[in-house]
Amino acid sequence: MATLKTYEMIGQKENVSDIISNLSPTDRPFSSAIKNEKISARVFQWQEDSLASAGDNKHVEGANHTSDTASPTVMRSNNTQILAKTFAVSGTGDAVSTYGRSKETSYQLAKRLKELALDLEFAFVGHANAAVAGNASTAREMASATAMISTSLDAGSGSTDPLTEAKLNTIMQTIYTNGSSADCLMIKPADSLIVSAFASASGRNRNFDQSTTLTNSIDVLITSFGTYRVVLNRHLLSTHALLLDMSMWREATLREASRELLAKSGDADTHMVLMEKSLKHMNFADGGMITGLS
Repeated sequence: MATLKTYEMIGQKENVSDIISNLSPTDRPFSSAIKNEKISARVFQWQEDSLASAGDNKHVEGANHTSDTASPTVMRSNNTQILAKTFAVSGTGDAVSTYGRSKETSYQLAKRLKELALDLEFAFVGHANAAVAGNASTAREMASATAMISTSLDAGSGSTDPLTEAKLNTIMQTIYTNGSSADCLMIKPADSLIVSAFASASGRNRNFDQSTTLTNSIDVLITSFGTYRVVLNRHLLSTHALLLDMSMWREATLREASRELLAKSGDADTHMVLMEKSLKHMNFADGGMITGLS
């Protein structure tokens, strides 16, 4: 007598996990580290100023004094940028039972919100972007971080060159002289291997304990010009390394992320997730960057 096996059986229950795995990274090292500031116009402005350099100051007793030259403040500005995502889910799509989420619309909304946050990180540090005023047919664009840092150093004589400790020391000395209190070195993942190798440079000793753990990373750089946290950013423009005082940056918000239900044109709901943001660097002379990295 033939035995009925599972290969012939009809009506077997599926075995589908209620967990949806998503490998895509959601970390946003730059935007997560700065404060949020509410603004009320698509073009917003702020002022920066500086003191005169220290000098030899002496005067004759009883002498008449003439007025020093007063320098005006510098007006800075940036534009807001609209970031949006749109998705549609059919009525049936929200009615059927699904694994891993209770409702398809809720799941898709959560995804789009995370994607918008990543797009904002890219707008901040993922490219070298100048502000664009925009018009009825051209989208407004914010100036990225690289457009709001006035102190820069090229990595070398070639079109692109690797990051070096010597270049870091040079730019650190420059921004220290400028008066910056930068405390963050933001680099792309590949450059973290270069920074880690600083510890094994010629003439330096490394101490290893007797455990089974090998530590081969540098999280903090203590230099002659200050202490820097080393922060990896997978979204960072690959040709740049940024030296930042994170307290001098603001995420400027005209409109927080929100969802709008668009006009219904059939048996589906179309949703738009939108926010309007920008970036503010309170003083362009603060911090610095190394450009032209390979």
